[in-house]
Amino acid sequence: MTELLKSWLSKGPSSQQLISFNHHDIVNGAAFTSQVANVHQQLSQSQAQRWLLACESSDLFAVGLCAALLAGKEVVLPSNTQTGTLSEITHEFDGVISDQPLCEGKAFIMLKKDLHQTNNIWPECDNYGKLVLFTSGSSGHPKAVCKTLEQLDAEVSILENTFAKHLPHCSVISTVSHQHIYGLLFKILWPLAASRPFLSDIVEYPETLTYYTSLFPNLCLISSPAQLSRLPESLDNERQLRSPSLVFSSGGPLNFEAAQGIAHCYGRHPIEVFGSTETGGIAYRRQTQQDQPWRVFDSIEIGQDDKDGALLLKSPYLENDEWLRCEDKITLLKPGEFQLQGRLDRVVKIEEKRLSLVQMEALLESHPLVSQAALLVLEQPRTQLGAVIELSQHGKEKLDAEGKLSLNNLFKAHLLTQFERVTLPRRWRYPETVPVNSQGKRLANQLSELFEHD
Repeated sequence: MTELLKSWLSKGPSSQQLISFNHHDIVNGAAFTSQVANVHQQLSQSQAQRWLLACESSDLFAVGLCAALLAGKEVVLPSNTQTGTLSEITHEFDGVISDQPLCEGKAFIMLKKDLHQTNNIWPECDNYGKLVLFTSGSSGHPKAVCKTLEQLDAEVSILENTFAKHLPHCSVISTVSHQHIYGLLFKILWPLAASRPFLSDIVEYPETLTYYTSLFPNLCLISSPAQLSRLPESLDNERQLRSPSLVFSSGGPLNFEAAQGIAHCYGRHPIEVFGSTETGGIAYRRQTQQDQPWRVFDSIEIGQDDKDGALLLKSPYLENDEWLRCEDKITLLKPGEFQLQGRLDRVVKIEEKRLSLVQMEALLESHPLVSQAALLVLEQPRTQLGAVIELSQHGKEKLDAEGKLSLNNLFKAHLLTQFERVTLPRRWRYPETVPVNSQGKRLANQLSELFEHD
């Protein structure tokens, strides 16, 4: 396996390599080198070893990331910069690298674009730093996940070997944050190592996406299921004159209808990547047919737990070569191919009866009136299920015509085909969309807030 990322990081970019761009600014290799050298010098003069890195601008984020890795520091990536998030992990870092002051009492290095430095020498390194990301643990508190440069390099190299043939002279734009492993790999590390420029801003609106697809003949779009599922409607479900060369989706399975909608508008199906912060990428697929199997990346081995069907994994992205159990239930079709059957760790008790929320959500989503379904356990006034349903267009029309009670009863009858009546949701909500963050993950607090008032 080629060490694509480590090779690039050891030498740095050529002076003419286009690093990043937006509608009013570009950063070439010479400017990037000057900024990295400046931040590296400040880091080398500090005794602080653990540095929180947070910045909305992807080019400045990349400066801080490269400088810290080359300085042998531990780079801590928070999922966001909200006060509550930072206070939960404040014991995990000693300094902050950012474009704004975030934490009092910590060492601070400011990231800024107007560094008029003359130092154009890329820093040398004998001992690279490592990354620490956070994911939700079983207790709901942030769980630290450490990534070495070797692990990240293995993933970047496999991504390039797998998909490079689809990405000739491609620029990269993203609707997801680089603060998470998916955006970090696909928008920052892989493009840098493969000399593909990236948009320094996050694409927030369909109009912005259309602007850049019209501007660039070859474009790679990094997005999520939640965002892609709404994109066809934003594009008026029409075939686009200019389309991305490749569309990636990760953060959860993309529903088949959305995959077909993207294919209709852009002329090609998105590539879905299945994985997690802990595991990195595991497998990928293009949904040209319903229930398309997942194919594992090269160098990855999978197995299946005989007891409950859990995915077993061996991967070069992990700390060791032992089997790792994942809480994803699969059906192993043949070596290297499988189908997902939902999560194993969302089993609850309602009226002393155990049920899988994943299984019930899947049954709801199989109904033609449902686009997405999310279930949560409500503790007040007593333990019961709440259902949050994002309706299909036909479902919205039926809601307008027949009312909420009619839909409640219709979905209860549908669920009774697999579940006992005492386990069915007692409270139902029909928001315009199921609330998710930019990575397509459901927002538990906002789901709960939907049930605060009847």
